[in-house]
Amino acid sequence: MLVAAPAVAADAAEAGATVAAVEQQQPTNLGTVDVNGHAQRREPQSSKYVAPLVDTPRAVTVIPQQVIEQIGATSLQDLLRTSPGITFGAGEGGQPLADRPFIRGQASGNNIFVDGIRDTGGQQREVFNLEQVEVIKGPDSVYSGRGSGGGSINLSSKSPKLTDFTNVSLGGGTDSYWRGTIDQNWRIGETAGFRINILSASGDVAGRNAVDYDKFGVAAALGVGLGTDTTATLSFNYLDSNQMPDYGIPLYTKRGGATAPRENAQGVLDVPYDTFYGLTARDYLNNTVKSATLKLEHRFSPNLAIRNTTRYSETLNDYVVTNPGDGGNAVLVNGVWWMKRGLKSRWNPADTTANVTELFGTFNTGAIKHSFDVGAEFTHEINKNASWTVTTTSGSSCPTQLQTGVPYDCTLLYNPNPSDPWTGTKVLGAVTKNSTTTKSVFAFDSIELTERWLLNLGVRWDEYAVGGVDSTGKLVAKNSWDFVNYQAGLVYKPTPNTSVYASWATSSTPPTISAGDQNNSGGNGTGNLLTEVLDPEDTTSYEIGAKASLFRDQLQLSVAAFHLTRKNAQIQIDDGVYAQAGEVEVKGVELGVSGNITPKWQVFGGYTFQDSELVKGAVSVLAGPPRVVVPNPLVGLELANTPKHNVSLFSTYKVTSRFTAGGGVYYVSRSNGGNQGGAGGGANGVYAPAYTRVDAFASYALTDRAALQLNVQNVGDERYIIRTNGVHHADPAPGRSATLALNLRF
Repeated sequence: MLVAAPAVAADAAEAGATVAAVEQQQPTNLGTVDVNGHAQRREPQSSKYVAPLVDTPRAVTVIPQQVIEQIGATSLQDLLRTSPGITFGAGEGGQPLADRPFIRGQASGNNIFVDGIRDTGGQQREVFNLEQVEVIKGPDSVYSGRGSGGGSINLSSKSPKLTDFTNVSLGGGTDSYWRGTIDQNWRIGETAGFRINILSASGDVAGRNAVDYDKFGVAAALGVGLGTDTTATLSFNYLDSNQMPDYGIPLYTKRGGATAPRENAQGVLDVPYDTFYGLTARDYLNNTVKSATLKLEHRFSPNLAIRNTTRYSETLNDYVVTNPGDGGNAVLVNGVWWMKRGLKSRWNPADTTANVTELFGTFNTGAIKHSFDVGAEFTHEINKNASWTVTTTSGSSCPTQLQTGVPYDCTLLYNPNPSDPWTGTKVLGAVTKNSTTTKSVFAFDSIELTERWLLNLGVRWDEYAVGGVDSTGKLVAKNSWDFVNYQAGLVYKPTPNTSVYASWATSSTPPTISAGDQNNSGGNGTGNLLTEVLDPEDTTSYEIGAKASLFRDQLQLSVAAFHLTRKNAQIQIDDGVYAQAGEVEVKGVELGVSGNITPKWQVFGGYTFQDSELVKGAVSVLAGPPRVVVPNPLVGLELANTPKHNVSLFSTYKVTSRFTAGGGVYYVSRSNGGNQGGAGGGANGVYAPAYTRVDAFASYALTDRAALQLNVQNVGDERYIIRTNGVHHADPAPGRSATLALNLRF
């Protein structure tokens, strides 16, 4: 999907730009101006995009700040529902409780960036400090290095400006909702600015019993030399989030495994969707994020600039959570089903040091114009992992049939009590430590062959290495991989504001991240491949599309058709024989729209169709004698977390000069369950049924500086499953909620 305006002036010129009459951002501006009335740049932040988006031969979505504010988003997951074709996976199968977006059927939790630098560590991200979000779809290792092949997400932070302003938002609502934000910018002298954003928020999750959260965040940035040829920006970010973790509700398998009777076709236990199986006296989830970033930029001339960005970050993902699918099968006692609560935990700090240097600009070779970006990236990541040993000393008693081991932590399967008493201890277990280094060089060039024909090229070389220490303190051998990725696209421009393109791109997924969202040491194979270091999985995509910027760049349209193939996954191909022969395929079409249809009517959204398939999967072997090799029953089925149809449309209409109304409609078709992006639901065929959700929005300007904003999420109180891992649990979506905010801008 395309959200783009023509290329604007360089950063230095933009930083010093002012407008004669500052127009405050109103709900119908949809990002055409920022919070201070300056022209809003709606291109991706990265200089790797060497051409305006209308001339970039890739499907790219830019979600502007105005949409972030209008939909009432409080998390990355809230925000990305506006971009069709993105789903979220469940926190299971060894994955942390963290953001796990799937793009074009591929797990992309390891492909989230902040201001162009990979945002490592398990996190559930906030939006209070974002100016826009950029999503590139399809294999993009040429942009980002190692990756899953589905695409990546870049979060662009708010930056200092050369003007004084204050933006305050105070909101309350149903389900104990409270949210307050302050966005303050001071101009310091002629060429410096300081900006600080503060967040305080708390509330319950609508429609989920006992699930609540509280957050506090601060983001500060100092920019000097703004509007000059040499600039420096130093920024700090801190976020502390505490919540009751939620692993949803069990599957039918809780009543006896795969052969247990189903209560419905989707395979989810038939209980009210507010049913909560956790323990408020024991369960918790804490995410803490700290980072410091220094960005230096110097412009040698209007056609040449250099930028260096250095970041150090620390994240902690720490939790104890009840998994209703663990703890063994439930038992029937005197006509009542009882279950023992399962438990998962994680202590996962991650530290990252990264440095990226880029030289970018334009030059001519005869009549041919080049827009280029070349650079190098160096990163060092330290990722520690451990589990908590949780010992229950007293709590809710178990019936005799479930008293094996600790005779506590039991509850009714169909009526669990999250307030059951619990006392006990937790001790941190053995810690594993993984150390990852990356060295990369890259180059991009947009070549204007003629007025109508452009050639877009990119290449990147990566050296990726992982070593570590296992839970016994033993060194794990360091393995490394070298891989080169490419992209090439040809663009034809029928008019200056339209384009038709064809492109090809690749991606590499090292085995240490192929099954998850974090770096793991090792990378060797299984069985006959035990002594061999596996090659990266390879993803290739072919894409054709068209883009148009209409009505003096007020409305942007896009369409793209793609064919993605991911190969080289390790699978079992015979009894005791393994090979890198696994393959998946996703074909589809994407439509996008963004901007003004009329001066009063604005839209943002699109439609994605995905036809996914497990092409080659692992066989299984039945114990003999004789041993029997059974073909994979999932071959030919759709992939997990890859619905065939996905529609999102958010629209507003300015009814009067003060009153604006609108809302969003979101439809997702049936989505198979499963772990780690494999084919759905195992032999159980568990899935999340199709759903349609409707949101409402209204804003009334009390004065030129104050407005009330009403958001009603899930107006119809649609009760649906947002995702399921297909093995243990399914996650119900939040129910209906309403919030009212007072927005003040000075």
